Amino acid sequence: MKIILLSGGSGKRLWPLSNDIRSKQFLKLLKNENGEPESMVQRVYGQIKAAGIETDIVVATGKNQKDSITSHLGDSVDVVLEPERRDTFPAIALASAYLYYEKQMDENEVVVVLPVDPYAELEYFTLLKDIEEKVADTTANIALMGIKPTYPSAKYGYIIPNNKNNLVEGFQEKPTEALAKQLITDGAMWNGGVFAFKVGYMMEKLKNYIAFSDYADVEQQYSMLPKISFDYEVVEKEKDIAMVEYSGIWKDLGTWNTLTEVMEENTVGKVLMSESCKDTHIINELDIPITVLGAKSMVIAASPDGILISDKRESSYLKEYINDISKRPMYEESGWGEYKVLDYVEYDDGNSSLTKSLFIKAGESLNYQEHAVRDEIWTIVDGIGDIVIDGHVRNVRRGDVAYITKGQRHSIKAMTDLRVIEVQIGNELVETDAKDLEWTW
Repeated sequence: MKIILLSGGSGKRLWPLSNDIRSKQFLKLLKNENGEPESMVQRVYGQIKAAGIETDIVVATGKNQKDSITSHLGDSVDVVLEPERRDTFPAIALASAYLYYEKQMDENEVVVVLPVDPYAELEYFTLLKDIEEKVADTTANIALMGIKPTYPSAKYGYIIPNNKNNLVEGFQEKPTEALAKQLITDGAMWNGGVFAFKVGYMMEKLKNYIAFSDYADVEQQYSMLPKISFDYEVVEKEKDIAMVEYSGIWKDLGTWNTLTEVMEENTVGKVLMSESCKDTHIINELDIPITVLGAKSMVIAASPDGILISDKRESSYLKEYINDISKRPMYEESGWGEYKVLDYVEYDDGNSSLTKSLFIKAGESLNYQEHAVRDEIWTIVDGIGDIVIDGHVRNVRRGDVAYITKGQRHSIKAMTDLRVIEVQIGNELVETDAKDLEWTW
């Protein structure tokens, strides 16, 4: 068995802590067994290992999340990068091709696919072995995990089992609550987005869309694959589907209301909250304190991207209110460290300035790159490092300043933990103005 973890999300439902780069699975708001902060992706990866599953794990994600995956999981997992966003069917097809060709899977070996962010008990992950066996030992081409519903939800899709032959009879996508209640009475299960199939089965499906002989062929033709979910394109067209039932705790932590239900602490960061506050959670990533008095059933979240103050029930409608908010992430976590945007100013002459605070972990470095339309000024605030500009390396420490003009190739490596203030100046300050180059420290 090999495992594919699907990592996506636009970050809108848990704004302002999440954004297009730091989606909900990277928020360190949970606690591990030692009481230390951990993210959803770290929790899921740890639970797979705790379930005794030692196998290759591949994370399928977009380019903008690669650094976050590496930062949270290290180099212990392979990352398959989607050339562009095209929904779950192309993502699963690409990751399956990677496993088949690059990991040399036998065509009869089973692949299990699951989201990177379910909140569930350990039993959920031990059942992955049962799902594997359903495909390996039966005539079923696909096996699913059915989540035993705890209430008639209109937010989830339902799996309708056939009790006569232990296979799946059909599906119902996001029914009304009245219909959901009837489906549950008839034995339907929530569809938690867990799939299992033999890798050869997926390779045959892929041949319906493109011709290929290796992983590179699939990657190069990715844009030709239909932009559709795996459920619609594969699962709902398949007749021979088995199901494994999970009846433990399972939550989709996609809104502030559900996320705060599993948080062990009511406050994170610089927060002062009066004893008169009830059922209120406050998460503060800013350096200034937040003081709250008498709040009832509220969530308050502050980050460099913005500030949210919401009734918990109303927080589920957040997405529709933030569509027009600037998409530039003001905070990003990476394998090398993190940055926060401190200031952005547009001037009358058409130029702009953007100021960032960078933290680079000891031993890590930024990409060696050049910019076409902006200059940069680096001021070393703390720590010791090496700066390279156009191939010339010099040592820097607190108080040193480096001036980098457009077109100059540059990077910095932290010898100790390093804090840098970066000021960008130009008429177009965008993250895409960076051409990555080769450099060996």
